[in-house]
Parts: sequence; C-alpha cells; structure tokens
Amino acid sequence: MKWGWLAAVALMVSGSAQAAWQEASSSHFVVYSDDTPEALKTFTQKLERFDKAMRVMRGIGDDQPTPASRVTVYVVRNEDAIHKLYGKKGSDVAGFYDPRASGSVAFVPRKSSGTDDGFTPLVILLHEYAHHFMFSNMGSAPFPGWVVEGFAEFNAPTNIKDDGSAVIGVAPQFRAWGMLDDNTMPASRLLVTDPQKLPGEARGVFYSRSWLLMDYLMVDPARRALLSSYLAAIKKGASLPEAAKVFGPPGKLDRELNGYATRPSLTGFVLSADKLSIGEVTVHPLSAAEAAIMPARIASTRGVDGKSAPVIAALARQLAAPYPNDPAVQNELAEAEFDAGDFAAAQAAASRAMASDPKSVHALVYAGMARMGALHKADSADAKQWAEARGWFSKANHLDPENPWPLALYFSSFALAKQAPSTNARAGLLYAQVLAPFDLNLSLQAAGVLLEQNKPDDARKLLEVVAYNPHGGDLSMMASKALDALNGAGGVSAARVALGAEGDPAKATTDKS
Repeated sequence: MKWGWLAAVALMVSGSAQAAWQEASSSHFVVYSDDTPEALKTFTQKLERFDKAMRVMRGIGDDQPTPASRVTVYVVRNEDAIHKLYGKKGSDVAGFYDPRASGSVAFVPRKSSGTDDGFTPLVILLHEYAHHFMFSNMGSAPFPGWVVEGFAEFNAPTNIKDDGSAVIGVAPQFRAWGMLDDNTMPASRLLVTDPQKLPGEARGVFYSRSWLLMDYLMVDPARRALLSSYLAAIKKGASLPEAAKVFGPPGKLDRELNGYATRPSLTGFVLSADKLSIGEVTVHPLSAAEAAIMPARIASTRGVDGKSAPVIAALARQLAAPYPNDPAVQNELAEAEFDAGDFAAAQAAASRAMASDPKSVHALVYAGMARMGALHKADSADAKQWAEARGWFSKANHLDPENPWPLALYFSSFALAKQAPSTNARAGLLYAQVLAPFDLNLSLQAAGVLLEQNKPDDARKLLEVVAYNPHGGDLSMMASKALDALNGAGGVSAARVALGAEGDPAKATTDKS
C-alpha cells in the first residue's frame, strides 16, 4: 500500500487547515463545502432559485421532493481536485454530475480559474442540473439531442442576482463560436443528429446551434407552440425527420436562425424576485467525526475501481478509527469496505452505524449489499440466506418508500441468487424507474421487465428515452439496437435478445461510477 496515495486523496478534497465543513440543506439540494456558512447559504439559495426559474418559465409545479430525490453537491478545493476525482480524461473537466438511483451527485470546485467567456464551474453545474430537471419533471417522452443540449445551454448561463431576481436565457458567450456555422451544422443535420457521434469541432457547433434554435423558439409564443407540436409528434412515434417538418423547410429555418443570431442583443428573460420565492435553506457545521471522514466519503461517492478501492478503504479505516460509534463515519467505512470486497468488514461497519442510528437507510442498504456480496462470492444457492439478505432492502424500503435505491437492489438480489425475480421485485423495479427517470441503466432494466411482461408499447417508450439521450453512451447504443429489433420482424423476443445482460429483468446494478 502506498500511503502517499492516501495523503493525496485527503488533500485533494480538503480545504485550509482552518476551514470547517458545512452542510446546506434545501428542497432540491444538499451541499457540502468547507466554505463559510454565509457563502454556502448564498450558493445554495442560488441553486434553488435556478430550479424555481426553470419551473416558472415552463409552468411546472413543485411537488414535494423526497430526500432521496435531491441532488447532493460536493464543493471541493479547486479544479485540480476535480481533475483527480474525475479520473481519466478529466484534465479539461471543471465540474461534473452523475445521475443515479442511489442518489444523484455533482462535484464543483470552490475556487476556479474561470474564463473570459463565462464558461465557469457554476455554469457547468447549472447545465447538468438542467438535464436532471428535464428528465425528472418534463415527462417520459424522448427528447432529441438538440433539445436536451439546447435546453441545458439555454438555462445554464442564468444570472441569479443578489436581490433574488434572475435573468434566464442569456446568450452564452462561450457558444458564440459556431453559432452562425450552418455549413457544419445546417438545420437538416442539427434536428436529427446524435451529438455522441460527432467529432470535437462539430460537437461544439452542435451545442451552439442547439442553443440558438432553443432560444429562437422560446422567445416567441407562436414559436413555442411549434416546439410543443414538434415534441408531441415525437411522443406519438413520429421519426425525427418527420417531426422536424413542423419547422418548415430546413434552409428557411437556417436563414431565420442566422438572422436571429445577428440581432443587436439577445437579452434573455427577466424574472423578478417575487416570482422566485424558495423554501428555507439551513446550514450547519459537520461534526468533527463527519468532517474527518469527508475525504474518504467524497472519493467513495465519486466511484472507485479495482485499483482505487483498496486505497480508499485503507484511508476510511484510518480516518474512522477514532470514531467507532459515529453513524456517518461507520456508514462511509461500510461503503468503502464493500467497494474493496471485504464484505464481513462492511457488514460489521453497517451494524455499528445501525446501532447508533437504527433508521439509517444507508446502513440498512449496505448491510444487505454486504450479505448479498458474500453469498454471491460463495456461489450460494441457499434460498433462506438470500431471502435474509434481501430483507435488509425491504426494511430500508419501509423506512423510505420513495427511495428507488432499495427497490433496485431488492430486484438485483434475485439475479445474483440465480433466481427468477418475484412479482413484487418486478413491480418494485418499475416503480424505482418512475422515481429515478434520470438513471438510464434503471430505465433499460425496466424496459427489460416490460418486454418480459409482453408490454412492447411501454417498453418502447423507455427504450426511446435512453436511445435519444445524448449522454447515454453504450446504454443508448444498446437501447437503439433493442428498438430496431422491437420494430422489426423479431418483435419482443428479438428486443430481449438485443438488450442482453443489461436489459435482462433478472439483473440490476449497484455500480456508482
């Protein structure tokens, strides 16, 4: 074990020696930072007003969010810390977001070098939260790539002012380059392109033109109606080229967009403070134990692999040693030990956490995961022991019925046990997908269950959502193949084969990466 690695991990997420970790809690966010309470409260209020501004702009109400549906934001020291947390290909990353059923998280730096064109870590966070907002609040319809990215780019530069007002739809200076490039990205291409398949320069133009088209449609009520008609056509099953006909001839649309882009000013929409009232934001300092374990917690939450898991587990043991009875510390230790494959140690730590906090859903979940991991490692076929393991997830579900994580894990227990999932397990997975529509892997699994239940229309809707997602990567490609199979001669059977292991209704994931 190279203990220098542990020091590096600890240093990259900690602040100054005098800093005290704080937690801010609001309706839609939990934010951790080693900044001052006042600065953290202001930052969290801005995030809440951003959420409210998107709701006001689109007439979306605010159902009471559950604790599990909130986004957790970790504010780390600087961009170098972000690069290290992100891992490979992270040298140009200034902040990132990870949607997951176990709890969506974001990582941003407290200090940033910034850029002259306004492309700041906060803008990146708002861009990613706009994705989260779209998939959580705007229905289960598939959104083409330009809509997904255009929506995020439209909202990301929002200026939340000190008086509580906001200007939304501000022209992003960092997208000025490429905005008029209708040669690289004409409307005929923009409206049907998957940005994942574009090379770097063309992808930049795609983002710029997507913002331009979204802004063009949003500023005028008649054009907003065109956007609504376009999305409604896609929801009813129209192909992207067919739906795009609502905008008229592509060449004419290009000319209109270029004319719009060259107007003297693109000012955005001003929302007064009285329209952006938000709930209470509370801030409190973390205890000495909670602050001490934070470096390991951030690293574990980010996600580990076979190389880093033992390092983080060793760090967690070192930091947890002085706090054997603290539930937050023991919860992190349980997670780190599980990630490192020491299931007995993980279960012991989860038990200590539960002894101090019997209502800890996290501890219940990791007790079940540790037991499940041990049984799987032993290749156990003991139905009684597997039932005991999934019982932990049932207890967690009873404590927090609106949390998708225990439901997904309950389902996955049957796959690991090499058993067919029960009716309740299948129903639980489908409900978990409703609770966490932003988790694409969960959507694929739910599509697999629906195909197994011979509900091709319902499965198709989920597959389309995943296939169209511009951040879906391999999952989007798998969904596309399953869609092609479902719509072909093979139908449901062929689609199930195309989904393979990821779509197998006897499989769910606990991966955090």
